[in-house]
Amino acid sequence: MDAADLDYRARTLSGCIPPLLVSRLLELGHGKEVEFQAGRGEWFCAREWARLLGDQGRQAEALEVLAPYIATGWWPAARAQAELLESWGRAEEAIALARPYADAARLPLEFFGRLLARHGRRDEALVLLSGGVDDWFLATALVEVSEGTGQDEDIAALLVARIPAQHRCDGPWCCRGLDPDTAIGLVAAIRERQGRIDEAIALLHTRQHVTSVNNHDQLADLLARHDRIEELREYAASEDHGHAAQRLAGVLEERSDVEGAIAVYRQPGDSPARQCHGSVQLAQLLARHGRGDEAIEVMRVLADSPGGAEDWIVDTLCTLYTDQGRAQDGLAYLDTLKARRDGEEEWDFFRMRLQLMADRGLLDEAIEQARVHPEGDTSYAAWTISDLLAETGRTEEAVAVLEAHAPANSVALAGHLINLGRVKDAVAVLQQRESEPVVPVWTGTSPTEPPF
Repeated sequence: MDAADLDYRARTLSGCIPPLLVSRLLELGHGKEVEFQAGRGEWFCAREWARLLGDQGRQAEALEVLAPYIATGWWPAARAQAELLESWGRAEEAIALARPYADAARLPLEFFGRLLARHGRRDEALVLLSGGVDDWFLATALVEVSEGTGQDEDIAALLVARIPAQHRCDGPWCCRGLDPDTAIGLVAAIRERQGRIDEAIALLHTRQHVTSVNNHDQLADLLARHDRIEELREYAASEDHGHAAQRLAGVLEERSDVEGAIAVYRQPGDSPARQCHGSVQLAQLLARHGRGDEAIEVMRVLADSPGGAEDWIVDTLCTLYTDQGRAQDGLAYLDTLKARRDGEEEWDFFRMRLQLMADRGLLDEAIEQARVHPEGDTSYAAWTISDLLAETGRTEEAVAVLEAHAPANSVALAGHLINLGRVKDAVAVLQQRESEPVVPVWTGTSPTEPPF
């Protein structure tokens, strides 16, 4: 067992038993197998087995399970043990374990800083995190950890000093490290918790590129939290990504103003992305409120618009047809789409047809059609076919389909084998190793030179 091998397998989920299947093994009563594999270098088994032992009050045994992994010097193992120690009320031991790693990379430092802060050592945490303020990840932790310490102005000053007065970014990745838009967002977060809402709003209006992260817009969320609905409405009308409109519609829906929420999505927008995603969100809103036929009509209009028949859009439409008990109408739509494309139907669209046929009780016919499809002998087609078979209890057939395309579908194959009680076979499939590139252990620090 060594850190590089552990790191490669954990990051790529290759040659190992992944977390989802570890949970499945335990659910089906195969704890002995998980325990056995935990002692043979299966990290996700070891992590879960140690947690279960800790829950049973067998802390010393839990630490013994993790000890060989800790001995490699691999940070994720040290973090997992530190988290267990903290959950057992042994915070000082967790701190002592994590401390040596904090000098090596940003991820251990961020974890260590938050750990210190949770256990009455905020001043030490702030000193450590302040030294990494040029990194957006550590700067974010610094702002969050500093709440309630009385150091808001000092932290804000550190961040403001990193917002260039004259420089204007020409793209979202112009500045490495702590970019101006992120720094502005962090200062705005400080101003909001100080009660200086107008200043926070004004700051967020000055950002150039990064206005939304993970489909959330910080300004829209701030306006919603403080019930500034008219300002949110005005902002939603101009925000290109559509995330502000989504937040506004969400607030109105929470207030039982469904018609108001619908009206938000029906507002015209200049951004194609906003128009497209707004239509999908409108359809989902309508479906949530028992207006499935209207939802289908919204998606039909979108799918029939120029360039609108993308796979994910048609998939959403077909799902709505299924949910409304209109599988036959879904098939008719796919027929129309196929005719527009001179009788061709690539697999991404054909798999939607399979599900609709299965919903109508035509599974055998669907599988026969799948096998003669031009892409029917591919590994991704095998995955789809096996799922349909398994859904109807024909798991042995699902396994046979996937075995012809191993190891490309090893996780799906192993899942079906576990369901059949063939645990040793499943583990053997998962532990098949392909040739691996020689790569250094990832420390949590992003490279600064190509290749990235």
